[in-house]
Amino acid sequence: MTVSLSAWIITIAVLLALLVLDFLIVARKPHEPSLREATLWVSFYVGIALLFGVGLTIAAGGRSGGEFFAGWLTEYSLSVDNLFVFIIIMGKFAVPRQYQQKVLLVGVALALVMRGIFIAIGAEAISHFNWVFYLFGAFLLYTAWKLATTKEEEEFKENVVLTKVRRVLPTTETYHEAKLTTRVDGKRFATPMLIVMIAIGTTDLLFALDSIPAIFGLTQEPYLVFTANAFALMGLRQLFFLIGGLLDRLVYLSYGLSVVLGFIGVKLILEALHHSGVSWAPEIPILVSLSIILGTLTLTAVLSLVKSSRDAKLDKQKQSAGVE
Repeated sequence: MTVSLSAWIITIAVLLALLVLDFLIVARKPHEPSLREATLWVSFYVGIALLFGVGLTIAAGGRSGGEFFAGWLTEYSLSVDNLFVFIIIMGKFAVPRQYQQKVLLVGVALALVMRGIFIAIGAEAISHFNWVFYLFGAFLLYTAWKLATTKEEEEFKENVVLTKVRRVLPTTETYHEAKLTTRVDGKRFATPMLIVMIAIGTTDLLFALDSIPAIFGLTQEPYLVFTANAFALMGLRQLFFLIGGLLDRLVYLSYGLSVVLGFIGVKLILEALHHSGVSWAPEIPILVSLSIILGTLTLTAVLSLVKSSRDAKLDKQKQSAGVE
């Protein structure tokens, strides 16, 4: 797949325009989006991603379209899982609801920048060193195991950067609207808002380390890797408010994602062996990958909702029995 410089420029310009539009909406009136507002925005961003994928399929062929959709689904699902950690961070720092949009928007912008850097590094490494595929595959298998064995509430711990910042920067106890710094008795202080944004930003860095190898396991085309990541991140702010309550019901999401990442890790290693001339190692078609990813995520969502519904009924029965 050959992508012209003009196509890259137009794509990045459109994505930046959407990000600026998001920023202007948040900056103009900080607020907690209603369910209707969040639903419309998420539908808008998902619709754009679907239209882009269809247009890509028509223009570049079914393989490129399939790789985009497989990558977008995987990255979008990882973004949903990341929302668990965002919720923990927001709760830990007691961010007022009306300012959470700004934190999330900055987090999305930082994630786009960092993933763009990692994509460039990853593409360059892959083009020169075949052994990188084995490294990515092994890392994904480790990530899959970690996802399956780590509880969500344990996923966020203050990293070295955040710990040092909190020690070095004098910080106020309370928020001062959405300001990052403020003056108290003539002295400049950081606010908890700045600390939260650093927490989100450094966490985004860790998310990029997980997601970039996953997408490279489905396509090695930098344009598809970048657009799949960008469309997965767009609308994440609104998705936070739309499914914030639903996240607690997706009890098997981490297990489903661990299966997906484990599959992609195995796929990477097998295809690396195949290209190295190992006869028994198969090259897995993108339609097979797309089917496994979509099937796993759908089954995970259904089983999660069934279990949550069943647990809720049991809780009601216990409460009723206790009252009687």
